[in-house]
Amino acid sequence: QVQLVESGGEMVQPGESLRLSCAASGFTLNSYVIAWFRQAPGKEREGVSCMSVGDGSSYYLDSARGRFSISGDNAKNTVYLQMNNLSPEDTAVYYCAADPFVPDYGLEYYCKNPQYTQWGRGTLVIVSA
Repeated sequence: QVQLVESGGEMVQPGESLRLSCAASGFTLNSYVIAWFRQAPGKEREGVSCMSVGDGSSYYLDSARGRFSISGDNAKNTVYLQMNNLSPEDTAVYYCAADPFVPDYGLEYYCKNPQYTQWGRGTLVIVSA
């Protein structure tokens, strides 16, 4: 059974850091693109970052660039999102998603378009003083 499970979300103060995990089961990540999306209350789901696990290439949306870092551990079949210098605007439910990677589309496409077949249930991040 194909499954994605996010973890690591919690309540932190502005300026602090968190590392989210996305553990995959039922398939291996090597030929997939893994994306992190988030959805804040009352807002649409938006892309944060994504990576092609096979070659390690990554892409970041403007909200994440310079503060967040995506990485993968093939041995653990897990992708991480390291989030630094968090602000209240980062408060959201964070989801990971997976699809087979088609290089023709480019990572920017995968990061911006939530047209994925596999989704996790999300993990809640709250940034508040």
